Amino acid sequence: MTASAREFPSNFLFGAATAAFQIEGAAHEGGRRDSIWDAFCRVPGAVINADNGDVACDHYHRYRDDVALMTSMGLQTYRFSTSWSRVRPDGGPVNEEGVDFYKRLVDELLDAGILPWLTLYHWDLPQALQEKGGWANRDTADRFTEYALDMHDALGDRVNVWTTLNEPWCSSFLSYTAGVHAPGHYSAAEGMLASHHLLLGHGQTVRELRARDASLNLGITLNLTVADPANPNEPADLDAARRIDGQFNRWFLDPVFRGAYPADIVEDFRAADAEATAALEAAILPGDLAAISTPIDTLGVNYYHGEMVGGRAPEVIPRVGEAPTDRPGNSPFPSSENIHWYERGLPRTPMNWEVQPEGLTRLLVRVSEEYAAPAGVALFVTENGAAYDDERVIENGEVRVHDDDRVDFLRLHLAAILDAIDAGVDVRGYFYWSMLDNFEWAWGYEKRFGIVRVDYDTQLRTLKDSGREYSRIIGERALDLAPATVAR
Repeated sequence: MTASAREFPSNFLFGAATAAFQIEGAAHEGGRRDSIWDAFCRVPGAVINADNGDVACDHYHRYRDDVALMTSMGLQTYRFSTSWSRVRPDGGPVNEEGVDFYKRLVDELLDAGILPWLTLYHWDLPQALQEKGGWANRDTADRFTEYALDMHDALGDRVNVWTTLNEPWCSSFLSYTAGVHAPGHYSAAEGMLASHHLLLGHGQTVRELRARDASLNLGITLNLTVADPANPNEPADLDAARRIDGQFNRWFLDPVFRGAYPADIVEDFRAADAEATAALEAAILPGDLAAISTPIDTLGVNYYHGEMVGGRAPEVIPRVGEAPTDRPGNSPFPSSENIHWYERGLPRTPMNWEVQPEGLTRLLVRVSEEYAAPAGVALFVTENGAAYDDERVIENGEVRVHDDDRVDFLRLHLAAILDAIDAGVDVRGYFYWSMLDNFEWAWGYEKRFGIVRVDYDTQLRTLKDSGREYSRIIGERALDLAPATVAR
């Protein structure tokens, strides 16, 4: 470590993250049955190249090698999800063979000295439950709570950190309103209902797990953004930014921390679709918001980029960041009229996502001040990463993957976290997304997020330069002010 390095707090955890459907494979092994994503992958035009999760990274069979890779990198914690479709196929009885896989995985992590960070739901709802209405059906929240308690029965003696949901904005509005994620519906009402029932399942699960064991670290992970007006002096631009912030951030933060949905957004929804809003209000039963706001210990923040929006169409139309599939998508925002995105000249990844690390600092400061700190809740950055078109090369007989852009992305966002910590924010850890290249939802296998490259034909794993740099930073527990040259 150099004298000019910025050190991380002594309790700061360095990790990486994945999700079950994206890496496990073994889609029809061990008693697993279809999830909504298995079904969606079969919809013509829904996923690029009609890719699916049947094999993915074959993590189901190769988890020991993958944990050994984590150990070699010095990872302190690993965030993974359990598959509802593997544990309770079709939403039915517990499948012991599926549970046993996660017991083996957790034991492997513990033997390696790596903290298991378990997420209960990362979008793989059993298809049989979707056929009963999915998350638009209130009963799914109860079925989720049952599944969560089954997982605690199996792993409660060895897993202390429990995250209920990953990115409920995606599994509600992006999935039931925009139609671009499974199950691919185009309904404002279903998106609103799904958002409420997801949060209800979260609250019920936290309440039940807390009653079982008060020592558990319980939380939820939200994908959050920074919404900036194109012109801060233009009322229409300010209103567009307010509505994006409200529908993306506050719609989930407010009920979890304050026990109420944001009133301004409810009225925006009503103006856009009165019938759908009435259906939502009828679905919110007495006691629901009290359950949803059951105190948590940890808030996971997933951040990839911010938004710049205005109230009128820009002269320069920004590049689109969605997967170029053949199946059309709608806006995920029920209140979308007169909201337009602006190009602001920031660097972009090959997925056309802006690279905006300073937005992460602002986001963490805002979330801490307005939500987490008053509630005594710790913050973790549970996902942050970028897809770049890296390539394997052979140098001196060794396989290498040079991904300088991802190295820069990693360093810039770790620096942004240190800026937030310097501003007084209690950020306790960082999980790079993703540990492995994997199935990237509607993008299929077209885009690679991993710090470990996966050759999908051979399943060969290769640590990229970004993984080497992350390992070096973990070892030194510090970030050099001047970018280090990755060993070549």
